[in-house]
Amino acid sequence: MVELNPAPLNAIFHALGDATRRRMLRDLSGGERTVGQLAEPFAISLAAASKHIKALEHAGLIRREVRGRTHLCRLDPGPLANAHEWLGFYERFWTGRLDVLEQLLRQEDARKSPTSKGDDQ
Repeated sequence: MVELNPAPLNAIFHALGDATRRRMLRDLSGGERTVGQLAEPFAISLAAASKHIKALEHAGLIRREVRGRTHLCRLDPGPLANAHEWLGFYERFWTGRLDVLEQLLRQEDARKSPTSKGDDQ
């Protein structure tokens, strides 16, 4: 079983649970952005954008640097690796379970298929 610290994972999945924050992360994958640039695609205030950015910062998904009056944000993909590792465990679990189901269904189909002339009567 994957043993990862639940507090950081909780913050990561909380941050990823919002479409606005996911879009902000996607935008940051193209390079650093100001808070205003991150807020621009949405009909939200800078204060609302700042709250989303704080949730992303809390999860460790972005880093903010202040240059004068400008706040620049950049993606920190490291914590996404932890989330990916956690999800990977369950991906392997479900893949294994579905493989077993597929095998059982194939066996059942093989039993049902007519193999002798007596099955048709």
